[in-house]
Amino acid sequence: MLRVSQFLKEVSSPTGDQSRRKPGGNRPGPIVIWNLIRRCNLNCLHCYSISADTNFPGELSTQEIFAVLEDLKAFHVPAIILSGGEPLLRPDIFQVAAQAKALGFYVGLSTNGTLIDDGLADKISEAGFNYVGISLDGIGATHDQFRRSQGAYDASLAGIKRCQARGVKVGLRYTMTENNAQDFPAILKLVEAENIDKFYFSHLNYAGRGNKNRKSDALHLTIRRAMDLLFSTCLENIQKGGTKEFVTGNNDADGVYLLLWVARNFPDKAATVKAMLQRWGGNSSGVNVANIDNLGIVHPDTMWWHYPLGSVRDRPFGQIWNDVSDPLMAGLKQHPRPVTGRCGQCQYLDICNGNTRVRAQQLTGDPWSEDPGCYLEDREIGMSPEASAQALEKTLIPLKVLP
Repeated sequence: MLRVSQFLKEVSSPTGDQSRRKPGGNRPGPIVIWNLIRRCNLNCLHCYSISADTNFPGELSTQEIFAVLEDLKAFHVPAIILSGGEPLLRPDIFQVAAQAKALGFYVGLSTNGTLIDDGLADKISEAGFNYVGISLDGIGATHDQFRRSQGAYDASLAGIKRCQARGVKVGLRYTMTENNAQDFPAILKLVEAENIDKFYFSHLNYAGRGNKNRKSDALHLTIRRAMDLLFSTCLENIQKGGTKEFVTGNNDADGVYLLLWVARNFPDKAATVKAMLQRWGGNSSGVNVANIDNLGIVHPDTMWWHYPLGSVRDRPFGQIWNDVSDPLMAGLKQHPRPVTGRCGQCQYLDICNGNTRVRAQQLTGDPWSEDPGCYLEDREIGMSPEASAQALEKTLIPLKVLP
């Protein structure tokens, strides 16, 4: 996750930020995104867990979840994001949240928001969630089409407002594709109009139904224009004294593009931002972020559901997470990562850390090949014309000769 606001605050009002997030971070445990339930009342086009409105057998019981919480605490995991499916469909969700809070975790809730009536909003407030993230993929009919449910937009927006009315910190998450990019400016205006605390711009990642629908992934020029608008909107908010948080996820090329944007618009601040981005270190799948699915299977992050590392029913989470006998985990924890192609030749590998490996794996079968989601130009990442030509030649698929 790229915390855009953190970097642009240095552009507006330099503080000499020296925070550091290196591989492994300053903590031994990662942030854990935990899909407690796979059932969902919606059927979204880009769902990484391929959820549906049906019960899935074999999910962890309440007592098993409590035991894993104790295990995560012993491993010094600092934060847990309770997700799904739709986590509010799980009858014990508030018991789980209460136990997590009692153990001292930062606890977030990731929901589609459609089920949040006044009663649930009261319970969410009483549970003391540190943060509630609600997804919107466009305005009105656009969102409903993505969520494949008429009225989903109105229900989610009402859920946001109910949480806000109770003093709950709420964020809006938006995943952009070519089919909803036209709504992005309106989404940013909605964030301002509804005084939403946090905005999370998510790139499409090739997992679950998102992998099946990757042909609708946003084109590179569309992404660049969206990033330009996001950065300028964030900076404007900072300069007006606003406190909104703007972040991006699932494409760590955003960090490099942010540096190029700063260098173009505020060249005297580029060196400072570059040093901050190098300390940030880019993609942290398998290092500072982890996933546990509804069956208790551990994954390098939420987009790696097709790649199991082990079950918390069989081994403690810490043993699974530190086991580098698995080749993927060994590579993810390696620094620099053993990436090839454009990623291996990029002069900013120390900033993005090879980007999101799952896209490369889904398209080529090789998790270390170049990330097809990188929207930076060859000249921007320091590739020579010769290297660019060689990289292009390797990506060309030979035409089959018809008999």
